[in-house]
Amino acid sequence: MATYRLNGDSDLIDNPSPRCACMLVLDTSASMFGPPIRELNAGVQAFISAIQEDDMAACSVELGVITAGGKVTEQLPFTTAMNISQCRQFTASGLTPLGGAMELALDRLEERTAAYRKAGVAYYQPWLVVISDGVPTDQWQAVSARARALAQQRKLVVMPVGVEEADLEALSAFSTRPAKRLDGLKFREFFLWLSASMSRVSASSSTTEQVKLPPTDSWDSI
Repeated sequence: MATYRLNGDSDLIDNPSPRCACMLVLDTSASMFGPPIRELNAGVQAFISAIQEDDMAACSVELGVITAGGKVTEQLPFTTAMNISQCRQFTASGLTPLGGAMELALDRLEERTAAYRKAGVAYYQPWLVVISDGVPTDQWQAVSARARALAQQRKLVVMPVGVEEADLEALSAFSTRPAKRLDGLKFREFFLWLSASMSRVSASSSTTEQVKLPPTDSWDSI
């Protein structure tokens, strides 16, 4: 069971730190059953713990989680990292409606950045991380074009990651950067890299500054 305190309008007033929204879109289809889903669960929890250990990132990073396993499920609405006690454990089942999951993710990101602007809270370029071990089983071409356009306009960082036999070409269509393949099941290493990246972003002196990210050799297979 997830434990978190939902963000409301007052959160942006009580905590005026510049925000970095990070949305995770996770493939939890039946093919992720067994060690992959166990390692994915452990990796997400390690990510939350690592972010919370950085005081600045804990106040700035807002995490959202959407899964695609049989159906699209919003597992965690955007919540400031310091307000998350734990994230529910994901289970693997069904097909991979990744197109629908990405559509919902982009809608939620659009809503959240609109809330930042309305409240006068500065924000860094949002991140959308999509992880899959296969290929979408629903309509995904239109939403991939939408995500790619936002990335081209520098309104969004889209980070596609392929697990095992994932279709990297399909995943790459969602971004301006090619999808990277995870080395084995190094989810923990990936999420620790992601937390380090979020820490660098949240520590940046400017919300428009280009941030040098850590190397990815701890988790990618390239």
